[in-house]
Amino acid sequence: MLFVSPTWGTVSIDEMVSQLQVYVKEDPDAKYKLVIGTDSHTTKRSTTLVTALIIHRIGKGARFFYRKLNSRPLHDLRSRIYRETELSLELVEHLNKNGMGELLLAWPLEIHIDIGQKGETKVLIQEICGWVTSVGYEARIKPLSFGASSVADRFAE
Repeated sequence: MLFVSPTWGTVSIDEMVSQLQVYVKEDPDAKYKLVIGTDSHTTKRSTTLVTALIIHRIGKGARFFYRKLNSRPLHDLRSRIYRETELSLELVEHLNKNGMGELLLAWPLEIHIDIGQKGETKVLIQEICGWVTSVGYEARIKPLSFGASSVADRFAE
């Protein structure tokens, strides 16, 4: 599993975890938040899904990594939002298996979902947020879901 960072280039998940740990060691007294969000862009031929992982040093900046996947076209909005959420939750599991377990427990973790009160996605809020919270994570929707609607969206086309 490879990720891209504007700061460190293309890295494996192990290298990403190491870079996150180095970033925290630079300022161990700061408060941190981990954000994971996925967004997608669909054309006639394919859907590009981008999952972003952001480590936010509260009040002092952030670093982020993203992963891009291509799949068959997902034209159905419900299917696309479910797939985006699934990829975000899968990343949490990969992080737990790759040495981030302690840090995930130490910091707040938010799953950012590209849905909101306006538009077609409002009918999905209860079920998608319920899914995320039922597995133990905090769900954020627009306008608070910058991990999906800003960072991941930036690389989804």
